[in-house]
Amino acid sequence: MLSLLCGREIVVESIMKLSSKLLVQGSNSYVHVLMLFTMILVAGSFPVAGLITDALAPELMMFVRFIFAALLFSPFVFLKNGWHVPALGRLFAYALISIPLVAFFWCMFESLRYTSVFNTGALYTIVPAITAVFAYFINHDHTNSRRKLGLLIGTVGALWIVFRGDLQALISLQLNYGDLVFLTGCLFMGIYNPLIKRFYQGEPMEVMTFWVIFLGAFWLLILSFSRLDQIVWQDLEIKVYAGLLYLSVFTTLGSFFVLQFSTVKLGATNVSAYGFLTPIFVIILSVVIGLDTFEWMTLPGIVLVLLSMFLIQKA
Repeated sequence: MLSLLCGREIVVESIMKLSSKLLVQGSNSYVHVLMLFTMILVAGSFPVAGLITDALAPELMMFVRFIFAALLFSPFVFLKNGWHVPALGRLFAYALISIPLVAFFWCMFESLRYTSVFNTGALYTIVPAITAVFAYFINHDHTNSRRKLGLLIGTVGALWIVFRGDLQALISLQLNYGDLVFLTGCLFMGIYNPLIKRFYQGEPMEVMTFWVIFLGAFWLLILSFSRLDQIVWQDLEIKVYAGLLYLSVFTTLGSFFVLQFSTVKLGATNVSAYGFLTPIFVIILSVVIGLDTFEWMTLPGIVLVLLSMFLIQKA
């Protein structure tokens, strides 16, 4: 019990120090704090998705999630900005941005039918490095030596946390069909942040967020149209509705808005680097709700991830 409390205090203290450091970096300090809270929400999406992934086909699950988020957000967007449709060129840009999101989340739900939340969490750690590569080609964002070192250290640290420092477990990880599907999704997710920065033209961020989600729902409607009549709403369990509500409000509507806003402010690579914190927050959430205990073997990985964040955000 004492080691658990001490371990939890070390993790929380490290996160608090990171928050304090970010708060003194300048006018964008609040953006870093928003990203920290968003990563907590994202960390919760993996187990939630794993619990409900078998309830509906991936495209149906995602369509319900996206359209629900769009409907919830629409009154705020249109009452604040007026009831009008963006120009055709802007709609085309929003449609392009929505494609990698749809692809990533479809891959996430499809992969969880064949692999574990553990494996997807391990593969997700490579998204920041993938994003840096796409940011270079799409936005001509150059990654200096300090940031490259940070990405390398962050990837190693995140993998250390996921595999609890067990090198043999990492080496013996065999990619199955589900893993390959999710790996494909990670490639799409790496394109998402650079596209935001590439196509943003100064419009209110809630407008971009709404139309990206709405057009994502449109793509998913096309994919799932022939299967919509298969949904028997009254047969779905309460946990499915609760999971869809969580994913729609927090990890679709909330996180998309923050990610798009933060990408414009900080850059694609800096924002994606926060993905390294996901395993840490998964551990914290699991310990808090009693699903797991703190393991000291994860501590070196936590230290490496926090070090990588300082290197990347200061680069």
